[in-house]
Amino acid sequence: MSESNKQAAKRSRIIDAAQKRSETDRPRRSNGGRSSGLGRIIIAVYGVLALSATVRALYQILMDFSAAPLAYLLSALAGLVYIVATLALASKKPGSWKLSWYAVWFELIGVLVVGALSYLLPALFAHPAVWSHLGSGYGYVPLVLPIIGLWWLHKHRTDTGN
Repeated sequence: MSESNKQAAKRSRIIDAAQKRSETDRPRRSNGGRSSGLGRIIIAVYGVLALSATVRALYQILMDFSAAPLAYLLSALAGLVYIVATLALASKKPGSWKLSWYAVWFELIGVLVVGALSYLLPALFAHPAVWSHLGSGYGYVPLVLPIIGLWWLHKHRTDTGN
């Protein structure tokens, strides 16, 4: 093999290696693109709800728990669900899609059940909870957000449920 052929073969191997490396270095959308565009907005809104519901519930529980224990505990549950949903939606770990799916479904069912109970049995809700009256105290965001979230998750689902 001549010197020029050896040099050409060496350059070819270097170019091939560089191309393979650039293909593997590209960012992967391992969470189905959930953390870009509308996904980022959904995650941010869940984060805001997680913070506001949790802080509100803790304050109410610490300051005047006896006034409306059911409402305050339901607000704390809502805050916990929002925390789980936020972290799962933002995560790229295996299983995060499935956890997001369950958390958002739990939220929707919670809003509908607590919302219905707050209209049917208003005596149980001496003070409003996050999900009471279908989330009216939060501009109905607790009602609309899980619907958008479920649509978004369905659109960005993975075959493995990750």
